[in-house]
Amino acid sequence: MSTDPLGPRPGADTLPGHPLLARLARLGRRLRQADRDHPWVRDAAVVAAAFVLFCLPDLFPPGGHGEGPREHRFTFVRPPLWATLALQAGLVLPLLWRRRRPTAAFAVILAVFVVQWSFGVTLRADAALMIALYHLALNGRLRHLAWSCAIALGALAFAAVQVSGGGFPVGDALFFLVSAATAAVALGIAVRVRRAQLDGLRERAARLEIERDQRSRLAAATERARVAREMHDIIGHNLSVIVTLADGGAYAAQANPERAREALELIGDTSRQALGELRRMLGVLRDRADTAAEFTPQPGIADLDGLCARLRTAGPRVVYTAAGDLDRLDRGVQLMAYRIVQEALTNTLKHAGPDTRVRVTLTADADRLRLRVQDTGPPAGTWHGPVRPDGEGRGEGHGLAGMRERAALYGGTVTAGPGPGAGWTVEADLDLTPQPTGGPT
Repeated sequence: MSTDPLGPRPGADTLPGHPLLARLARLGRRLRQADRDHPWVRDAAVVAAAFVLFCLPDLFPPGGHGEGPREHRFTFVRPPLWATLALQAGLVLPLLWRRRRPTAAFAVILAVFVVQWSFGVTLRADAALMIALYHLALNGRLRHLAWSCAIALGALAFAAVQVSGGGFPVGDALFFLVSAATAAVALGIAVRVRRAQLDGLRERAARLEIERDQRSRLAAATERARVAREMHDIIGHNLSVIVTLADGGAYAAQANPERAREALELIGDTSRQALGELRRMLGVLRDRADTAAEFTPQPGIADLDGLCARLRTAGPRVVYTAAGDLDRLDRGVQLMAYRIVQEALTNTLKHAGPDTRVRVTLTADADRLRLRVQDTGPPAGTWHGPVRPDGEGRGEGHGLAGMRERAALYGGTVTAGPGPGAGWTVEADLDLTPQPTGGPT
């Protein structure tokens, strides 16, 4: 968004979004891809360009070396054509492997450069030494760069001394040659640092993308586990009540039709309640942005009375007592407590049967919430389901695991095991102490 109150000035272009820059960026990407596919093409093109720019003028000179002002006339050897071609080849052809073997290419070019100047020959192809220095700084090993630059400085000093023989000040010649070499090395290092930065940014972007995908998968797995717990609590509890009521209604159909009708009504009420909770759960999962439906709130501790009343209709005699200021508890804590009691009562109905007594106790103080659900088990001499009177058979199922996962969210624990006699006891101890935050925001 522009911060200029008068808007953009006429004729002013934003460089990052300029179409010309976008086309140049696309062209650069295509050239880099072509270079990765066929690297020899670029190397050969550089050698061909160096031959045209630096070698041909020496093969067909416009005039002799003695042309020009007297104070700048140099006396150099003009070698035969075959010697000139050999020296030019020694200077230019190593550029073919300047990227793959930069140190070797630099060494060969430097050796030819020293041999050429030792015979007093001057060639425009000496510019290949600067190209080799650039690629040595860009692609070579950094530990080779220092001594390579020192050797190159000695060779350039030797060339400056040779130039001074023609009347050109040695200091000026050395300054010009060293400045050109320094520029080549500095440019290579700058490009190398820029490439390293871009590689680091690409690596970081790839790592962040992987971490994002991992977080998405972890969040999806966590959400699936949460939905599975909710569905298990809703369906498991209500179906257990429905099955128990249906069995009781079938037995009472002939002896007490009124009792059977009452059981059918309770089955209908329980089924409608389960259907309503399922619709609420699926409505949340549907994630419809255009819906304006009002969902019923999640159950809390205040709904435990109704939960115990519904369980009493299935047969068990449930006694519910609560102590402490329960209304002040967080809604998440209340939902967790409700689900733990619901799962414990469902297991009681499933394993102990309808002829049992259950005591549900909730106690809240300043920083702890304690839950206790204790049943007396099935009547003496009878079994219900897969559980023997001694309580063996109520193993580590999904329900108990779900209760422990819920309690762990609030730093609590859940224990379950045989109680006095043939009963079963589930106890939960939840931490209500506020968790420390990461600091002020």
